[in-house]
Parts: sequence; C-alpha cells; structure tokens
Amino acid sequence: MMITTDFSDVALRLCVALLIGAAIGTQRHVHGQAAGLRTHALVALAAALAVLVAAPLSGDGSAGNLDAQSRVLQGILTGVGFIGAGMILHGGGDNQIRGLTSAAGIWIVAVFGSLCGRGRIDIALLGFALVVLVLLVGARIEDAAYARFASKKDRASKSDDPGN
Repeated sequence: MMITTDFSDVALRLCVALLIGAAIGTQRHVHGQAAGLRTHALVALAAALAVLVAAPLSGDGSAGNLDAQSRVLQGILTGVGFIGAGMILHGGGDNQIRGLTSAAGIWIVAVFGSLCGRGRIDIALLGFALVVLVLLVGARIEDAAYARFASKKDRASKSDDPGN
C-alpha cells in the first residue's frame, strides 16, 4: 500500500488514533484508574506519529524499507510495554495484582495508533469495537463466572476489592 502524505489523510489518521485512545482512556478513568483519557490518547497519538515518521521510508515496499518500518513498530511496542509495566502493582500479602487491564489498554492503543498512522483505520476501528465489547461485557462475564465458581472465602475478599 502506498503511503500518502496528503494533509487531510494524515489529519484523519491522527484524529482517529486520538479518539480511539481517548475513548478507551475514558472507560479506564470511569473505573478509577490512574491512566485515563489523556494518557491513552497521547499514547495512541504518539504511536500514529511515530509510524507517520517512518511512512516515507516504506513507500516503495522494498525489503529494506519494510524492515525500517518494522523496527519503528518494534520500538513503539517495546517502549509502551515499559509504560504498561510501570502501571502494574502487586498488592501486599493478599496476592492481588492491579493495573493489568490499564496496562493492556495502553499497549493496545499504541497498536491502534500504529494502525492509524499506517492508514489502516478500518482495522483500527474493528479492533476498537472489539475492545469496547471486552471492556463493557468482559467485567460482567468475569463477575458471573466468579459468582458461579469461586469459593465463599474468595467472594468475601472480592467484596473489599474496588475493581480493576
């Protein structure tokens, strides 16, 4: 696929990346997580911009140019992995781990930003719809499974847990 540098196309890519990141970040903020709208939106936008920086390198589809863009994507995902790792906290003696969903959210908005930067807004929007489904329905499924299969002791300790 040929990368275009038309300003309106670039603006659309950046705006979609920003909006997807903001939407996921808003959901995390509503659930009381530290990484909210601004963090997720900035990570998605940064990933889109980083891919756009590499875009002129990959216009001809040669192996060397595709390798250069691959290195940019690897750098984005590795760097964002460090941000996500910093969000994961291990609770005291109760073996609780917090921040995994937010860390995964940070990581996936980087992927969405990369897709938007590459011009694959269609795939980013499909992935976003699936993420929204997971975030909205996933907690309900987890709670139902927990109520069905967890021991009474586990359920009592979960009642003290404010959520992920």
